[in-house]
Amino acid sequence: MSYDLLPDHISRLHPESVQALDSAAVDHFDRLPDSLILLVLEKIADVKVLGRCCLVSRRFHSLVPLAENVLVCVDCVISDDDSSSAEDPGSSAFGDAVVGGSLSALFRVVFGPIFKPFQALGQFLGPKRSYLRSSSFGEDNGRGEIEQGEVTHHSPTQVLRNFNKIRFLRIELPSGELGIDDGVLLKWRADFGSTLENCVILGASSVTRANPAGNHENSADSASIDDNGNIPESFYTNGGLKLRVVWTISSLIAASARHYLLQPIIREHKTLDRLVLSDADGQGVLSMNRGQLEELRVKPLSISSASKRTLVPALNMRLWYAPQLELPDGMVLKGATLVVIRPSESKKEVCDTSWVSGAFEEPFGTAAKMLIKRKTYCLEMNSF
Repeated sequence: MSYDLLPDHISRLHPESVQALDSAAVDHFDRLPDSLILLVLEKIADVKVLGRCCLVSRRFHSLVPLAENVLVCVDCVISDDDSSSAEDPGSSAFGDAVVGGSLSALFRVVFGPIFKPFQALGQFLGPKRSYLRSSSFGEDNGRGEIEQGEVTHHSPTQVLRNFNKIRFLRIELPSGELGIDDGVLLKWRADFGSTLENCVILGASSVTRANPAGNHENSADSASIDDNGNIPESFYTNGGLKLRVVWTISSLIAASARHYLLQPIIREHKTLDRLVLSDADGQGVLSMNRGQLEELRVKPLSISSASKRTLVPALNMRLWYAPQLELPDGMVLKGATLVVIRPSESKKEVCDTSWVSGAFEEPFGTAAKMLIKRKTYCLEMNSF
């Protein structure tokens, strides 16, 4: 004799199993409001992870493009008109892509070693010249991507077209554009509107740690050198000044090249309140707020005739220098230099340096504060 158990009999015999089945049948994400899911997506930010989120469900696919906080990490640069670069993304070197013509020849001869990775910068944003190794979402139309083996590469410009409400955009390059020797410190931060508004550069010929046992001796030596705060005569004769000029020009070229290449993204994303373009090395940061972004959209851009970058206007600069600067955490900067730059026609005085203290993360922010208390030297530079 057989018995057929009705559903209510099953529930009485194994109530916990039925509850588990009922719970598994419910998608608890459906109970969450869109606003809460968007908050989660804002925390994720990384465009590659957001691209994968689009594959989870139709709901996620519709919500991801509404994210207001987006991060694009450029981890691979491949040129579609350079087969050697396509085979070896790391083989790109800065050459004629950014600095062209006679100016290029000058920099190759005099300042050559500092420009190693600039070719990658000239390629990383263009929809047909550079490609981001990244998952993407939406329909592929064949533009801004190539196939290399089993990996598809998309340009940041192409990937970001899927977003329509970005307010804060961060783009991170795999490395800074300026190829410098090991142990050398070079950091810069620049603010742009339609042209350069200000730039601050911090450099040092070497970075070491103080020897606790020799602190007294080091301090005594430093005091004998820096007693009056004047730049020593050797600074002008041993190439120290020339090197600082190279640092300044190189940083300004890097900043103006980044600014020029951001135009397509700024034009397409009118909801942007802030844009930051940095690099994984922490070498340089370009920043634009909403007012500066709007200014770039309405004012014509002055382009350098020598290369694809924004024209750098005539500049007023203030320079501070210390042969040796020991920071509170024990870091020692030799040949420490701070340069603060504003356009000559700027309404803000270049001597207004209150914003410099927040230009760099610690301990370099402290270094800037210490340098700015020293004797000031004034410089001028023509437009280039």
